[in-house]
Amino acid sequence: MEGSDANTPLSQSPTNSSSWPPTTPHPQVIASPCAACKILRRRCADKCVLAPYFPPTDPAKFTIAHRVFGASNIIKFLQELPESQRADAVSSMVYEASARIRDPIYGSAGAICQLQKQVNELQAQLAKAQAELVNMQLQQANLVALICMEMSPASSTPQESQSPQHSVDDFISTPPHTSAYQSNLNFFDDNAGFNSLWEPLWT
Repeated sequence: MEGSDANTPLSQSPTNSSSWPPTTPHPQVIASPCAACKILRRRCADKCVLAPYFPPTDPAKFTIAHRVFGASNIIKFLQELPESQRADAVSSMVYEASARIRDPIYGSAGAICQLQKQVNELQAQLAKAQAELVNMQLQQANLVALICMEMSPASSTPQESQSPQHSVDDFISTPPHTSAYQSNLNFFDDNAGFNSLWEPLWT
């Protein structure tokens, strides 16, 4: 009997080849909660409306938006919007919250005014540069026109037309003698007979 009692627990022992080694349950994969649920210290549900837009790797994103708008308002905004617009809404809320933290009085309106001022200044500088460029082009065109007028052969034509044109025949027929020269010629003409009586003194 003792031998049978001793063999009884052995037959019920877990050392049976069919049940060894013992099976262990698979470890459960625990997903990391989103940054919003982690900061709020609550359980992140499977269909958390904040999880797609506030990943656990970027907790500052939710911290900034939560500081200005609050978690309940953020959730309410996202639930009222279609999923196609929620990402843009989160980006807008984060930008507005960042601007409000930097400038508590004007927020994003102050940043928009500053950017608009820079745009106006750049447009004024561009208009000034364009006006100076047009002025330089006009000056260059006037300079080129002036150089062309000075180098044109037509400019010397009036001067040549004003100068008298004398041919060789005109010079011979009407030589430009002075009145004194004409009187000397007349003197020799009047004394032509006296010259005919003149005889040389030598032979």
